[in-house]
Amino acid sequence: MGILAIRADERVKHVSFTEESISVDLMDGRIITVPLVWYPRLFNATPDSIYLR
Repeated sequence: MGILAIRADERVKHVSFTEESISVDLMDGRIITVPLVWYPRLFNATPDSIYLR
């Protein structure tokens, strides 16, 4: 990186889910959204699965 490179603030501000995607809002204003099927364990989770550890 050059000395003039802008540093991104990659800290997570908020995470949200829909039936089909997961979105991560970063502190620098960017939003990253990906399909939930990329994460099969989350995609196949049920409300009761949190207690199955």
